[in-house]
Amino acid sequence: MITKNLFALALIAVLVFPVCPVLLAGDLVSVEPFKVGTFSINHAPRVGLVMRNDQLIVDLAAANQAIELMPHYSRISMPGDMLGFIAQYEYGLKFRAYEIVNWLMHENLLNRDNRPSFVHPLASVDILAPIQYPSKIMNAAVNFYTHACEGCSAEALAARTKERRENRGVPYLFLKPTRGAVIGDGDDIIMPFGRDRIEWEVEMAIVFGRSGKYISASRAYDHVFGYMVAMDISDRGGRPPGGFDSGIDWFVGKGHDTFAPQGPWIVPKEFYGDPMKRLHQTLVIDGVTVQDARAGDMIHNIPELIEYASSLITVFPGDVLQSGTSGGTGAGRVERASGSGYLVDGETITASIDGIGTLTHKVRLEKRVPEDLSGAQLPPVRTYNRDR
Repeated sequence: MITKNLFALALIAVLVFPVCPVLLAGDLVSVEPFKVGTFSINHAPRVGLVMRNDQLIVDLAAANQAIELMPHYSRISMPGDMLGFIAQYEYGLKFRAYEIVNWLMHENLLNRDNRPSFVHPLASVDILAPIQYPSKIMNAAVNFYTHACEGCSAEALAARTKERRENRGVPYLFLKPTRGAVIGDGDDIIMPFGRDRIEWEVEMAIVFGRSGKYISASRAYDHVFGYMVAMDISDRGGRPPGGFDSGIDWFVGKGHDTFAPQGPWIVPKEFYGDPMKRLHQTLVIDGVTVQDARAGDMIHNIPELIEYASSLITVFPGDVLQSGTSGGTGAGRVERASGSGYLVDGETITASIDGIGTLTHKVRLEKRVPEDLSGAQLPPVRTYNRDR
């Protein structure tokens, strides 16, 4: 029934408004900004447009099928996942998304009484991690001046900042696992068994839209698809003594399951603007704001990070680069109700970036491990570190 109604609606529109620019295929501008995400709709993952102040989700594939029933729109294959959508965005899908948005707006199909079956209230769907899954997540370490001097006095911070500005060097990046580590909004962050020194970092995640190697800072944004909120959850418990030791164990520190929250969706770059002028990121734990930073605190800016990352390895559509975090992590011992400098079972974390959205996660403690482990597993911190 909805298919016949949509076709009839389209036919009437063509007859009555034969030159209406909103209905013509090939629209070059979207009349309303949108975000894109991955959602569980009827128990299946679907790529969706996020509209109307983040309150409505448009099933993109279903909307595309509907618009293709109109004779003046060409047929375009819509990918089934976000990686495919990102890869083809600059090669035609951007304008199909614009056409869908313009059609929905022109025909008032987002109003409560007119909504087709492929438009869903946000509350009726489950939010998944937008990209399932990036081929790599590259993280900038210590890329904010305030993070480089956690817990410092104002005088020490000023001195350290002056020193770093005079000798910035090149960025420091590390890789973080994807599948297993990446979770979406609302999923629990799991503190691994016995690992009681877990802390938080809110970061902007830059999503690549075009492949590239040796991308200069001046061309960096040409390769960006958009931006999302991310957290870099960290295990500061270290590794036990003995065996091979080359310093910090980055896999232990960054590689656990659930340690890479991302989302809740992605803002395409054309709807966000220059992140180095706009970025404002915050993190709140049980109502206490522990991090609050803007782009001006960055040591290396986003174009520089992109140039550095791509000088090491080719970036591909859907790859993610996280730009680092500010002061206010557990190392700074921000006072909270728990009195702890680390996360505590049951706490709620909300990480936000203005103009993008908010991730909300409950912290849960893993209370047991299988009894048949041989002892080669990562042990609880308390078994080898008693300096607390």
